[in-house]
Amino acid sequence: MALLDPLKRRILKGIRTLGYDVTKRSNAPIAPVALSIDVVLDVGANTGQYARRLREDGYRNRIVSFEPLPSAYLALRQNARRDERWLVHERCALGAFTGNTDIHEAGNSESSSLLAMLPAHEAAAPDSAYVGTRQTPITTLDAVFNDYVAQDDRCLLKIDTQGYEHEVLAGAVRSLSRIAAVEIELSIVPLYDSQRLYPAFFDFFRDAGFTLWSLSPVYTDPGTGQLLQFDALFVRPEEPARSTADGQDSPR
Repeated sequence: MALLDPLKRRILKGIRTLGYDVTKRSNAPIAPVALSIDVVLDVGANTGQYARRLREDGYRNRIVSFEPLPSAYLALRQNARRDERWLVHERCALGAFTGNTDIHEAGNSESSSLLAMLPAHEAAAPDSAYVGTRQTPITTLDAVFNDYVAQDDRCLLKIDTQGYEHEVLAGAVRSLSRIAAVEIELSIVPLYDSQRLYPAFFDFFRDAGFTLWSLSPVYTDPGTGQLLQFDALFVRPEEPARSTADGQDSPR
C-alpha cells in the first residue's frame, strides 16, 4: 500500500470517513479489462480499496478478496455485501504454510504486515507505526485456488502484502502456471524486515515465464524525490492485452 506524507494521509482519511476514496486515473484500460480477466484474486485487500477501484474503472467479472486484519476484514465484508460477484474469503493471511500466525496492526491499517516494520518506513509515515498484534489464520494460495478459479478461467493475482510478497508466491507453486497476470507492489528500499526487493521478483517472474508489462509509481520520498515503491504488472506472453476496454468478456 502506498505511503503518503502525513498531510495527504490526514486529508485522505477525512475523505474516506465520508465513504469516498481518491485514486489516480489513467486513459489506459486497467489490466483486468485489457486482459479479459475472468477472476481477480485480491490478496491483501484491506477494506476493499482495490476492488472498488476495479468496479469504478469498468471491471465487471469476479473478484475474490483476502484480508487477515480483523478490523479491516469487517469493513471489507461490509463494502462487498451488495456485489454478488465480489466474494470475500474467510479471514486469513496467505503465505507459504497453513496454520496460525501474528499480524502487526499499523496505526493507518494499510501498512499492517506479518513482518516487522523498519525505521525507514515509520520515519516516512509516522502514523503507520504498529499499535498492536493480532493472531490470524494463514493458508496458501494453492490450498484455496481451485475453490475460486475454474480450469478455463483467466486469472489475475494482485498482491499487496507489505513485504510478504515472496511468501505468498512460495505458497502458489501449483497455482502460478494457471495465472495469466500478476499485479504486485514492490519496494526499491527495505521497508519491512526480511522483505525481498524488486530485483528478486523480476528474476522470479522471468524464470516463471512472465513478461514485465507495466510499472506504476506508488510512493516517492517527498524530501529526496527517490522512488521507494512501485506497482509492477507481469503478464504471460500467451495472454495478449486488448487495445481497448470494449472487448471485456461478458460476466460468467
